[in-house]
Amino acid sequence: MRSYCGIGTFVLLLFSATISGQIRHPRASPSSSVSQDIGLTTITVEYSRPAVRGRQVFGGLVPYGRIWRVGANESTKFTTNTEVSILGNTLEPGTYALYAFPEEATWEVAFHRNTSHWGDGRTAYDPSEDVFRIEVTPRNEAEWQENFLISFDSIHHNGARMNWKWGYTAVNIPLEVDTRKTMLDTIGISLEEDPTAQTYYEAARYLQEEGLESEKALEYVEKAIDLGGDTYYFYRVRSLLQAILGDYKGAISSAERSLQLAEAEGKDEFVRMNRENMKKWKKWEKENR
Repeated sequence: MRSYCGIGTFVLLLFSATISGQIRHPRASPSSSVSQDIGLTTITVEYSRPAVRGRQVFGGLVPYGRIWRVGANESTKFTTNTEVSILGNTLEPGTYALYAFPEEATWEVAFHRNTSHWGDGRTAYDPSEDVFRIEVTPRNEAEWQENFLISFDSIHHNGARMNWKWGYTAVNIPLEVDTRKTMLDTIGISLEEDPTAQTYYEAARYLQEEGLESEKALEYVEKAIDLGGDTYYFYRVRSLLQAILGDYKGAISSAERSLQLAEAEGKDEFVRMNRENMKKWKKWEKENR
């Protein structure tokens, strides 16, 4: 009976494939995507990942002086939900095709408006549809990469680095986003509406993390405490701001309160961080007497 069901299932699958007229084959260069948040920006790259398979990649499989689709199969798509700056060039929110023009010493990389080409669009590619091109310098790396890889690294609130690697060759493209302006605008609007304790805390925490307007940030966290009461993370940010402003005695007192509240809620990490800071600030207080 089990054997009969297995044959029946196989026949059904074969019949379905025959009816559709197509059999789905695995791709030699499988599709992939990578999505990365950079501050308040989300960047997604959809591409295919060809393998080296013992071939010479650049200057061979990918000839010098000719357009390359930055992968295989369909053109590679780069999508951003906010404005991005790339080596002094502005890319508006949207989806773009990525193309490269490799040479031995330098490459040109194009961010291209037309995303409809299959592959490199060699015969249909129109340079006038480029948003812009940048020049990058490839470098050799010690670690081998069999399948073409796109990744992100050196990520912070206002930028990151997009990395391409295949074989021993790597290319890095710096990306910048203006998270700071967006956040400061958002903070201003939020505090004008109907701010809660959490609103004031989030504003204070962002300014503290970025090292901006520490006195104003301290005012915000004081308002958070007034409205929201004793909360370990409110006092944690208060202590950090007081330390930035040189009030080590106040910072130690706030850290002690944060530690007590964190202990009561079983927040061991905050207990540890407060203890470490208190030890450091007590030393600094003595040195500055």
